[in-house]
Amino acid sequence: MKTKLFTLLFIAAAVFTACQSNKKHNYMVTIETTMGNIVVKLYDETPKHRDNFVKLAKEGTYEGTLFHRVIKDFMIQAGDPDSRTATKGQMLGSGDVGYTIPAEFVYPQLFHKKGALSAARMGDNVNPDKESSGCQFYIVTGKVYDEETLLSMEANKNNMNAKINSLFYSLAGEHRDEIQKMQQANDTAGLQKLQDKLEAEAKKKAAKMPEFKFTPEQIKAYTTVGGTPHLDNEYTVFGEIVEGMDVVEKIQEVETNSQDRPEEDVKIIKVTVSE
Repeated sequence: MKTKLFTLLFIAAAVFTACQSNKKHNYMVTIETTMGNIVVKLYDETPKHRDNFVKLAKEGTYEGTLFHRVIKDFMIQAGDPDSRTATKGQMLGSGDVGYTIPAEFVYPQLFHKKGALSAARMGDNVNPDKESSGCQFYIVTGKVYDEETLLSMEANKNNMNAKINSLFYSLAGEHRDEIQKMQQANDTAGLQKLQDKLEAEAKKKAAKMPEFKFTPEQIKAYTTVGGTPHLDNEYTVFGEIVEGMDVVEKIQEVETNSQDRPEEDVKIIKVTVSE
């Protein structure tokens, strides 16, 4: 009887643990700014980004930081810790918290429609795995596209040469240190051999890639509310605005300098989390 009881308890504990790990959090985050409040829903489908954003918010990491990069009809970006003490006109965007987050592409379900919350990251040449910044994020404003333009984007993404080139540069990024050493040693034979190898690998991978096609949901969103479709499957989308899009609109209208930093600081006062 005791053995049976222990077995039942073990099964019950396992079921409870599984249920806990699959629990929906439904986190809502309020970003209080000097231009008004923005309320964001964080997606449970991207748990690493969700949990990291909640952690930083609760630690006060974002308090006093700026929307340091604002591009009308594209996006507004924030989260650089260095912006908290930045002087007027100082270039920003390279600050971090000492770590990155693995990409969590849930595509095509989560995409760059207007109001999407996404993670910023370093470029493919130094970041072939498209890992996200540990702290910097952006909110999509974007623009409205017609179906003809979206069809043209589909064709470009399905172009075999474009696929091969994209894959080649991504693979080259993974061998960046090796390439630099060969360049320093003037090892042209080694560079040519590596190039041939990566080109062959890129062609092989490109041939296996499925055809790219926008979903009906994407087409509806991009032709009505708008967004930034060229960022899809390149940057992790991990939430969306549920209130305060008018505040985002006001922020994207501010005057900026040549580095896209607002001339007058737009500051995050506080970030609070509710569930």
